Amino acid sequence: MSLTVTPNFEDADGFYAALLAVHKGLDEAESHALNARLVLILANHVGAKAILAEALDLAAR
Repeated sequence: MSLTVTPNFEDADGFYAALLAVHKGLDEAESHALNARLVLILANHVGAKAILAEALDLAAR
């Protein structure tokens, strides 16, 4: 199994709008904390160490 890097959203625009909405009214620290929680929730869903390592490498570029 490898990381999916091609577009794979059912509704990318809808997700982006929801992401912006959930940040509305938060200060910078709260926004960063929300992003950190979201990353950890999604990482838990993925679960596979190799996929997560690949994602970290890709994000660090």
